[in-house]
Amino acid sequence: MDIEVKNLHPLEVKLLRSVSFGEDITAERIMKDLDYKVGQCNQAFSWLTAKGCLEETGRSHKTVYELTDLGREHQKNGLPAERIFRFLSENGAHSMPEISQALGLEKSDTGSAFGLLSSKGVAKMNDERKAEVISKELPEDVILQRVLLDRAVNDGAIDEASLVDKEKTAIGQMAKKRGASSADFKLIESDIVVYHLTEKGDEAKKALLAANITGEEFSVLTPEMIQTGAWKNGTFRPYGINAPTSRLIPGRRNAYSEYLQWVKDKLAALGFEEFDGPLVENEFWNGDALFMPQFHSARDIHDVYYVKDPVHAKSIEEPWLSQVAATHENGWKTGSRGWGYTFDHEFTRRQVLRSQGTVLSAHQLTKAKVPGKYFGIVRCFRYDQVDATHGADFYQTEGIVLGKDVNLRNLLGLLKMFAEEIAGAEEVKYVPGYFPFTEPSIEVHIKHPVLGWFELGGSGIFRPEVTEALGIDVPVLAWGLGIDRMALMHLGLNDLRELFTPDIESVRTRRGN
Repeated sequence: MDIEVKNLHPLEVKLLRSVSFGEDITAERIMKDLDYKVGQCNQAFSWLTAKGCLEETGRSHKTVYELTDLGREHQKNGLPAERIFRFLSENGAHSMPEISQALGLEKSDTGSAFGLLSSKGVAKMNDERKAEVISKELPEDVILQRVLLDRAVNDGAIDEASLVDKEKTAIGQMAKKRGASSADFKLIESDIVVYHLTEKGDEAKKALLAANITGEEFSVLTPEMIQTGAWKNGTFRPYGINAPTSRLIPGRRNAYSEYLQWVKDKLAALGFEEFDGPLVENEFWNGDALFMPQFHSARDIHDVYYVKDPVHAKSIEEPWLSQVAATHENGWKTGSRGWGYTFDHEFTRRQVLRSQGTVLSAHQLTKAKVPGKYFGIVRCFRYDQVDATHGADFYQTEGIVLGKDVNLRNLLGLLKMFAEEIAGAEEVKYVPGYFPFTEPSIEVHIKHPVLGWFELGGSGIFRPEVTEALGIDVPVLAWGLGIDRMALMHLGLNDLRELFTPDIESVRTRRGN
């Protein structure tokens, strides 16, 4: 045997001593038997597999749905659709704001739930623009969602394998991987890996038992151990006196900072002017000025960070406030019918951390030159579950091009430049999208060698409801692209978190371009 068992890590030692030759070894079992955390368990598996002491013998995929806090609240108090149905059945027709106030629901939740009831023929808007029920039964979808919530409370997490097709469809509409606090269920996917002890691992275990190595050996000698005499009651792990000394490496710039500056220089060289703005914005510029209705789901409390103090901005600039408000209500002078609701002047002053870089484009429209080209490298904040391609705060490269003759072909050319020259992607595709503030709307996707296809960002031509309300009467091309994701390709990384890693070795060795 070529393994020096005295040099094994305590995590490896305890695992080897707890398993036997020929039996299945899984993370679930090790965490239960040894009280390991997930990370400790995976680390021990990785080390022992690399040493040839363990081998993978099987792997299966598992999908479960776990109830969120929101799901527990809906199970206890009722789904928004259930509550609205009961309220209208018992109290007759009411306006949407009255329903929201009576039930304590967000406007976006009320709108979404009523939309579901309406699409299923259970409710409608009457001639007085009030909601009323026209059926005595809830939609089958809502009934099935209620059954799933009750089942999750009684049984815990729901295994997808236990669901029939109808239930899979229903729970799929209630679940999210990321940002799960805004959904009733959190979708959790995992691989169940089974390991077996190899002959080499069995020999290592026997050697550990013979040498009476338990994994409880001391790794450091502390002043407290000397004072109390505790060092006398145990043994010490051997020190690696032949370990190499640390390297001395001169300081250098962070690779991601270099990349951001490189992008700025490239755009400036193409004639773009840079814009910037504060991190704290109000709902007016963050959404209203972009023709996003105040009941839009993207403006929900679960997706935007609100500022606690002060809650509201003192005022909104005129004439933009009046013109944007009129555009939302009836279309103003844009030729649009607007969204057809009463604009909330208190809501529009509510302060948030900006959730999209397009807020700066809206600001820029009020003072832009025609023709003109503008861009920004913008830090944004949006609640999201952190993973390889998502972060709770992120950078976007945001920009607009104004001119009488700009068109979709020009926009596609800009997107191609970003995808190929700035991100370094070799495979690019354009997908039709939807944004309240652009028409047409286009998403650009690139293919990462490890992560596969993912969205780089959105773009389009600003709608007249956006440009005319802010004083512009020519076409405006607009884009908001995830520059963090472009950096993944450019720097050869596989995880966004590596851009902000505390691993100093990675920072020392990563080159910007």
